[in-house]
Amino acid sequence: MDIVRRPLRHGFQLLESALDRVFPPAWQPLYHLGALAFFCLWVVTVSGIYVYVFFDTGTVEAYRSVERITIDHWYHAGVMRSLHRYASGGMVLFMLLHLLREFSLDRYRGSRWFTWVTGIVVIWLVYISGITGYWLVWDELAQFTAIRTAELVDALGIFGEPIARNFLTPASLDDRFFTLMLFLHIAIPLILFIILWVHLQRVSRPEINPPRGLTVMMLAGMVVLSLIKPAVSHPPADLGRMLGEIRLDWYYLGFYPLADVIGERGLLGLLAVLTISLAALPFMPPLRRAPVATVNLDFCNGCDRCVQDCPYAAVTLVPRTDGLPFEHEARVEPSLCVSCGICTGACPTATPFRQRGRMIAGIELPHLALKDMRALTDRAAEGLEGDRRVLVFGCDHGVAIDRLSDPAIGAVRLPCVGMLPPAFIDYVLSRDLADGVVLTGCAEEACYNRLGIAWTEARIEGQRDPYLRKRVPRERVLRVWPGKSGDQVLAAALAGFRETLPAQPTARALPRQAAPAAVAPEAALEPVPAPGGGDD
Repeated sequence: MDIVRRPLRHGFQLLESALDRVFPPAWQPLYHLGALAFFCLWVVTVSGIYVYVFFDTGTVEAYRSVERITIDHWYHAGVMRSLHRYASGGMVLFMLLHLLREFSLDRYRGSRWFTWVTGIVVIWLVYISGITGYWLVWDELAQFTAIRTAELVDALGIFGEPIARNFLTPASLDDRFFTLMLFLHIAIPLILFIILWVHLQRVSRPEINPPRGLTVMMLAGMVVLSLIKPAVSHPPADLGRMLGEIRLDWYYLGFYPLADVIGERGLLGLLAVLTISLAALPFMPPLRRAPVATVNLDFCNGCDRCVQDCPYAAVTLVPRTDGLPFEHEARVEPSLCVSCGICTGACPTATPFRQRGRMIAGIELPHLALKDMRALTDRAAEGLEGDRRVLVFGCDHGVAIDRLSDPAIGAVRLPCVGMLPPAFIDYVLSRDLADGVVLTGCAEEACYNRLGIAWTEARIEGQRDPYLRKRVPRERVLRVWPGKSGDQVLAAALAGFRETLPAQPTARALPRQAAPAAVAPEAALEPVPAPGGGDD
């Protein structure tokens, strides 16, 4: 799959770099594709309800009412009809881009398989709902769509008599057809909302609405487009004559002409293969998953921070099982954990200052435990030379910081920058391991693990526990989020940051000392700290 993902990922990176020059991070459309699709769905729903007030059912009344909406009431109902059309197309566009981007980033396997598979069901429901909407206008495009859809259904062979026979002559079609189509066009979106709710069940704090500025910009753009190029109908449908030239909506009906080339059964087979292949992608080949987070009950007091910070709802609180005087303990659901380590960054026991007892956090990754993180930090700081030494903490999905070649710059890579407990910043500066600390990773608003950057920023700003202590000089901490292809951005930020650092710190909390052992003696255990902040 890397053969396909790699060029696709490169294409998205180029597009993101281009859009980054136009939009601020919070408004970057590619970072909010799922939310933009949701926004289009809200517009479709509201505009659809508004247009329905003016719509009449019937073989003649349907077309006349739509024409009255478009011409006589163009300044309100007509604009709403156009909004309904353009938002429907936008929903398909953002939905397909969202699917491709998640695939390119390899965010569809492992614990994410459920969201991916339910997303495929969402795509089918969106298409079925959109196609039934074209029938209601009952113009020549609706006639073409109805006949071609009926032929596809007949090719399935599940009905005793061909459905396409209902469209042979004008007398074969009555008003009940439009009542049925209107029912389907309303019922299917209701089912769609239910499936969307299921689609987001394994996502903690899903982004349903895009940023306000992006929302206003998108809505204004669709309104302007509706005024400049309003949606109009084809000539009225007439089952008694052959169809002429049809202007297809390629977002919804682009696959219909394939039936002329490969036949109805060939098109159905192609759609079936495509659907099954998409649904099977998360399992071919199986993802090589890193070990999931584990809970160390001796150091867990059930404080709920890891539960609140997990982006994938993989950590829950359950009643205490080990007899310690706490009401709850954390529990990890292996099928949901993606091994991002954000839970470790949220744990109040994840501190590198521990001098006695076992260096273990209440929750941590087995392959990158707290003791390993401190050992990596100490090792990266040992070889630093110069008087403006900087230690960079970065994530696996941002710039490749291990390629930094400056002898005054050390690097520690983590699965996600949100895995870094704020106490590590204090540890580096107070122990004089470096003169400054840089946190970097994915592009802002585009964290690979959704909330890693947001939680990191909030912890440093003192808005989320565990927060960075006030004694830590903020001028010695830099956060820069350039994304995967932001090597030059990070290099420029590092150069500027080092220039602002004084050659010799004016004061240090503790003298620099040799790196402590990665594993402290296990002779004694420290008591589990009570919930609360990390401030002095």
